[in-house]
Amino acid sequence: QMKKQCDQKLLIRMKTECVPCSLNLETQCPAGYIKITNGTGIPDCRYYLEIKTHTLSFPGCRHHCMKEFEQPECCQGHWGPDCMGK
Repeated sequence: QMKKQCDQKLLIRMKTECVPCSLNLETQCPAGYIKITNGTGIPDCRYYLEIKTHTLSFPGCRHHCMKEFEQPECCQGHWGPDCMGK
């Protein structure tokens, strides 16, 4: 019996919104995602504050998150919704 189903594992990565680093400890990843950064996250972004007529930009932090996703796929030589062979 040859395997018909050869699911592909995909890693989906995303970053949370940029916020002041001191506030980023509490930041959670979206549902289903795992946080892969610790503490205040990575200080690689800027966030903006609008004050009357000016917009000020400050260095901030964000977290990196990832999610493992299985994409159903048929093995070579199989196709269709049920992965039928030739």
